[in-house]
Formats: sequence, C-alpha cells, structure tokens
Amino acid sequence: MSLELQTIIDLIRYGASRFNAAGLTFGHGYDNALDEATQLTLHALHLPHDLSPVYGNARITEAEKEDVLGLFLRRIEERVPAAYLTGEAWFAGLSFKSDPRALVPRSPIAEMIEAGFQPWLGDREVRRALDLCTGSGCIAIAMAHYNPDWHVDGADISEDALALAHENEARLLVRNVRFVQSDLYSNLPGERYDLIVSNPPYVTNAETDALPREYAHEPELGLRAGDDGLDIVLKILRDAPLHLSEDGLLICEVGEAERALVALLPELPMAWVEFKVGQMGVFVVECADLIEHHTHIARMADARAAAGQAHGGLF
Repeated sequence: MSLELQTIIDLIRYGASRFNAAGLTFGHGYDNALDEATQLTLHALHLPHDLSPVYGNARITEAEKEDVLGLFLRRIEERVPAAYLTGEAWFAGLSFKSDPRALVPRSPIAEMIEAGFQPWLGDREVRRALDLCTGSGCIAIAMAHYNPDWHVDGADISEDALALAHENEARLLVRNVRFVQSDLYSNLPGERYDLIVSNPPYVTNAETDALPREYAHEPELGLRAGDDGLDIVLKILRDAPLHLSEDGLLICEVGEAERALVALLPELPMAWVEFKVGQMGVFVVECADLIEHHTHIARMADARAAAGQAHGGLF
C-alpha cells in the first residue's frame, strides 16, 4: 500500500472507498464518505479543515499514513462518529469540542443563527434568549457569539452535557452565556426570554431502537422521545408562554416528527422553515398563538405525563 497511497488526495479517496464499502452511516455533521474521509485525514495530519485543494497532491510520510489509516480503521470497526474520533465538530462556522457526553452538533438551526434568525425576528429586539436542551452548548454559544449584546441561557438536564458546554464556552471565549442544569424549564422560575430556541429529543422509540451503530455512541437521553417523538416537545410548547415575552418567539426542531406534530396540533399556526437544502423539521411559533391554544396543548402534554408516571417513565 506504500506505493499506492502517496498523497493527501490518495488517502481521502481511499478512505471514502473503504467507508462506502463498509456501509457506514453518515449523519453526524457530514452526509457522505468523501467529506468524512477528508475530515479524518486532515485531522490526523494536523492540517486545517478548510485546507486549499491545491495541497491535495502533497506527499505524506509513512508515519502520517499510519495515523490516518488508524483513524479510518476505528471509524469502520467501531462505528464511532467522526466528530468523536477527532474531538471536534463545526457548527455555525465555529469549532466545538465534541465527545460522547452530548450529541454531535449538527442542527440546521445553525443556518438560522448565521442569518440572525431573519426574517423570523423581524424588528423585534432580543435582550434575552434561551437554548433549551443545550447539550454541548453549540446553539447557545453560537447565539452568544454572533449577538454579543444578547444574554443567552443554555439549559440541559444532563450534568455531563453541561460540563462539555462549559468547556466549549471557554474554548470560544464567549462572555454573555450562562448554563443552567434544568429539566426543561424547571430550574428557570420567573425567567422570561424574547427568543427560545430548542433542539430537543424527538426520535421515536421505534426509530431509536433501529438506529445504526454510530448513534449508539451518543447519549440516548438526547434522542428518545416517546412513541411519536413528541413527548418532550409538547411540554416545551405547553410551558413556553410562562417564559416568553409578550411578542416572543419559540423556534424548535422536531425532525421527522414534523408530520406527527402537524397531525396532533393542526390548529396551531406553526411556520416551517425552509433551509438551503429544503425543509428540515424546524418550526417557528408566536407566544400569542401558544397562549391561544394553551388549553389544548396542556391537556395533551398532561395526559402523556400521567401515562408516563403510571408506567414508571420520565414524565
């Protein structure tokens, strides 16, 4: 193999071929074998992730080749997401530390952050924002980074995830973010925000059980959300009016649970966001509309809570 693999581009092409042949699943920041092979190769060679293609024909040493192939082998045999192998994930143009304490950052909400949440915010003034289910802190920190005049809170139930979020706060030198351990809004009494953003667990029980091996390295707490994926989202919708300003907005990602949510709450005016790659299960809803439909939302959320307690569940 020494003669065949001589350059950076040789290694990337070889890795992509091996990944495709092994039937790997891509969904943790990259959606194809070539991009993942590029990420792993450049990481092992201590080169920037956005290295110019002009360096593709640069020759590599035997020691460097061994390092790259070692990462390729782990990716194939252990099915570890590439971001956990490199310890880094890019989100909204920022480099975050990534490890199994929290999901790999990958929400399409990054695109909204970089666009200043326009046109959804319009001319609303945002002084306080909340990232609910913050995980690694990527959404909260990115909001704080791009909006230094905002005060941003990030809340999560997981101590491990919050420890990682604090490390990312220090890594990216943001000064206007605060992290709070909280089961959704439980430790935020009396707090009100102009904008609440959330990428909560929304994977159904059946889908969680059937996920490819890559997802087994992530905390299930950040994925599983009941038979239709809406157990947590309904609680977020129910209690949001208590924590939103009068003209506040809630932005929430529900992924594939979008269809179930629309069927469950057909009367709630939710605007579904179109991203560069199309619709991706993220909705925007006004505080006033949540208040108007609160009784119905609360009835459904409370019924699930009661059913969960009856079965010894989390709710």
